[in-house]
Amino acid sequence: MAFEVIPAIDIAGGRLARLTAEGTVPLEAHGGDPIAAARMCLASGARLVHVVDLDLAFTGEPRNLDALRAIVDLGEGVQASGAIVEDGQIAAVIEAGARRVVLGSAALNDLDETRRLIERYGERLVIGIEVDRGRIRARGRRTTDLPLAETLSAVHDAGATLIAITSVRRVSTMTGPDVGALSIAVRLGMATIVAGGIGSIDDLVAVRDAGAEGAIVGRAALEGRLDLERAIASVG
Repeated sequence: MAFEVIPAIDIAGGRLARLTAEGTVPLEAHGGDPIAAARMCLASGARLVHVVDLDLAFTGEPRNLDALRAIVDLGEGVQASGAIVEDGQIAAVIEAGARRVVLGSAALNDLDETRRLIERYGERLVIGIEVDRGRIRARGRRTTDLPLAETLSAVHDAGATLIAITSVRRVSTMTGPDVGALSIAVRLGMATIVAGGIGSIDDLVAVRDAGAEGAIVGRAALEGRLDLERAIASVG
């Protein structure tokens, strides 16, 4: 299986945005147009785009489904995200055309429900693992604070086929990835994609060589600091 380089498009109010410690701020790349950004990603060779509905994450309402549908209509796969924790939210983004859905870390407060969702959606459901200071700590309107290794083991036992580990403090920083949580997942034999801090081809190589099956790249790719086409050709 080829290593996946997955560009991320965060959307708030129908426009490109990014999440900072102070909240959501606009992203001016591509004129702030998420559809234009997605076209660039696909033209660079991406076969999957990670679309984050920041409004959904902080209000519980999927306010950017039209943008998601428009990106789906460009012809490649979409992996939908945005602190998604409920069955109805999963169904809504799948109906809009998402190939995969990332279940938000806050859902892990209820492992029985997580197991049920895994059984229902199978390979279409990616389990989100947001890591902050060695704990699983969800962002968005619902929070959680869970032990990392123990919860990863429980997710593995629940039958998850793919997890997405995000290093919360490195998101949008382009300061390099944190492979600590990845190493735990690899020991458990879990298929893993990683996010947070990735700003170069060397960073992608580092996570690939550490055992990841893919990586999500956001700001660096959208602002042109990472040559996405070259990265996909070199690492993907």
